Amino acid sequence: MTGPRLTPLAASLPATVPFVGPEAQERALGRPFAARLGANESVFGPSPRAISAMQAASGEIWMYGDPEAHDLRAALADHHGCTPANIMIGEGIDGLLCYLVRLLVAEGDAVVTSDGAYPTFNYHVAGFGGLLHKVPYTGDHEDPGALMAKAAEVNAKLVYLANPDNPMGSHHTGEQIVAALDMLPAGTLLVLDEAYIDLAPEGTAAPVSHDDPRVIRMRTFSKGYGMAGARVGYAIGAAPLIDAFNKVRNHFGMNRAALAGALAALQDQDWMAHVRIEVAQARDRIAQIARENALTPLPSATNFVTVDCGSDTAFARKVLEGLVARGVFVRMPFVAPQNRCIRISCGTAADLDLLAASLPEALRDARG
Repeated sequence: MTGPRLTPLAASLPATVPFVGPEAQERALGRPFAARLGANESVFGPSPRAISAMQAASGEIWMYGDPEAHDLRAALADHHGCTPANIMIGEGIDGLLCYLVRLLVAEGDAVVTSDGAYPTFNYHVAGFGGLLHKVPYTGDHEDPGALMAKAAEVNAKLVYLANPDNPMGSHHTGEQIVAALDMLPAGTLLVLDEAYIDLAPEGTAAPVSHDDPRVIRMRTFSKGYGMAGARVGYAIGAAPLIDAFNKVRNHFGMNRAALAGALAALQDQDWMAHVRIEVAQARDRIAQIARENALTPLPSATNFVTVDCGSDTAFARKVLEGLVARGVFVRMPFVAPQNRCIRISCGTAADLDLLAASLPEALRDARG
């Protein structure tokens, strides 16, 4: 008896889970977390109008979703001042990154990213045989100039840059991104991950044309819109590139309820304004808790705060483990020197009260 005949590439890859989910950790602990502050979800939830739309659509869940996502694409085009031909809907940014890499990266093709940036992108590049080239962060920021220089050096197909950044919460202005585009080598595509753009300061979004063939922007309903479990993301780019997604995407990958919820969420910008206020208040509270414990909160343009624990990765890991043991789910960056930090998602007042009570105890344990 023989097993499945994997491709040589697939056989060479490790079985990888870029992020261990809180559910897996809860099963290992034998109890649920009391405060879920690790996955950068929005505990403030989606618009009530989105919830109502998804509930109404549940009675039609026996039908496939519209494979063209026509209504949502049209609404997003109107929202962004472009045409539906500039918009592609997918199963979160993760799904869209997979399709993009499949379209552009063959075995041996060079791809550039930052060392310690979003690992799921790296996972997709490895899955299609691309060769990852990494540059370090500079001052807890991704370094656009270094990324572009490395892309020119290795003749990269893609360059990945998140603005705002995960896991550090830092950001560049839109004008800085435009300046970096001028350094992009010919034939290289900038993948601009803007998952947190709805929560960032004014002027963070890059003022580039939707038809600019040098860049594709990735956005999501998972963060500010509070619909992480629905898996709705979208790409904004030049029409020929967007149309190419139709060569490889799962045309029935979006369910009806998720599409209906995203459309209703987009149409409720008052709720988004409310969420921005909640996020800003939670960021301030997390920063205050960090300072009260002699830790340093880093400036954040996202729905989380990265906290410098003031030592090395071993110490930060102990702090994280101490919080997890007390029912507070948080995460930390993977790569030095950013892994001296822990990353804490915005939470409710009750969540942050528990954090305030648990952090001094976790630090005491970490210090021995």
